Amino acid sequence: MKRKIALAMVLAMTASMAQPVLAADSKTTLDVIISQYGTQTQTWWTQFEKDFEAENPDIDLNVEIVSWNDLYTKVNTLVANNNAPDILNIDVLADYVADDLLMPATEYASEDLQAKFFPAFWEASTIDDTVYALPILASCRALFYNKDILDEAGASVPTTWAEVQETAQKIKDKFGDDVYPWGIDMTTDEGQAAFSYYTWNNGGGFVDENGDWALNSDKNVEALNFAIGLVNDGYTNSDPANETRYDLQDMFGAGKVAMMIGPNNIPTYLSDGGYDINYDVTTIPANEGCDSVAMGVCDRLEVFKDDSAEDQEARTAAISKFFDFFYDDERYADYMVFEGFLPTTQTAADLLAKDDDTFASWIDILQSCNFYPATKTEWADVKQGVIEVEQNALLGDDVQTLLDDLQADIAD
Repeated sequence: MKRKIALAMVLAMTASMAQPVLAADSKTTLDVIISQYGTQTQTWWTQFEKDFEAENPDIDLNVEIVSWNDLYTKVNTLVANNNAPDILNIDVLADYVADDLLMPATEYASEDLQAKFFPAFWEASTIDDTVYALPILASCRALFYNKDILDEAGASVPTTWAEVQETAQKIKDKFGDDVYPWGIDMTTDEGQAAFSYYTWNNGGGFVDENGDWALNSDKNVEALNFAIGLVNDGYTNSDPANETRYDLQDMFGAGKVAMMIGPNNIPTYLSDGGYDINYDVTTIPANEGCDSVAMGVCDRLEVFKDDSAEDQEARTAAISKFFDFFYDDERYADYMVFEGFLPTTQTAADLLAKDDDTFASWIDILQSCNFYPATKTEWADVKQGVIEVEQNALLGDDVQTLLDDLQADIAD
């Protein structure tokens, strides 16, 4: 009996040894940090990780989801400790390139993958003629307005700044303190977006036609004074320095804010939140004589160099497989719908447009958007600087002086 048991054990061991099990040290490990875009981001990426490893058993994929509030601190700490992730989803770029931390995108993105991207998005991460990141997703901002509130107030949808003031006054006259006519976010969360909405729609912006910083231009001073004036006239939410875009979206969904500039995923946000209001979308109002300019946001996937990797060829191959898997048309389109964003590839956009005409409309708007000058090395300081200018202006400081000081600081 013992001989039979022993023989069975030997046979079992032999059978198990015949299975194609990869040794742990033969696998390539990829550490990936993905920014949290919604409450279910973790759910989607957990399934992605399982599916990817099932198709690529030679790769150990570790995906970590990090909130935007914690992202910059976490990444800065990892980089300082020489422990950067292999792949990072973030919005900043220039500082990493200046420190020679990133791989050029052409080293890991196949020609077939490169061809999928809208040219503007592929080129959006170019510094000194080299592309250093892939665009993970995009969003486009427009004016959302509550149709019922405007109708009840006898107000028209504004297309100019003068009309914004006129419509806001009618809403204020009708609803008093029950409804904020206009929503403004000048918080540390996304105050730089507010700067964009108003300066771009007054013919100004962060840089001039030569790409040089022009933060204190006359058009920017006028634009910011207009925005602060809306607050001072009682047309906006009560605490723009602390009420974020998400707070405004909740107020909008609850019928507390009549008009707000926001991203294309607001419909998803409202639906997920159980809000049911009668609203529509239109272009962002511009000052008289200026064209309406939409704001686009494009976040990135960046690959850090890793000189300590024992097999650089295997690492690069694994990274290429990750991107080919992620940007598969159906999978990538599914992620865009899941998170409520716009695709940066033409192929995924075509796929989505077949089922939803609104995607085609937003893609058309997106291709005419202005984007943050995120490839300039001073962008992180400018981003923080314009938020501080806004918040100090809300406290009563002079806009011209604030922007002059910021321009001088950035120029030094």
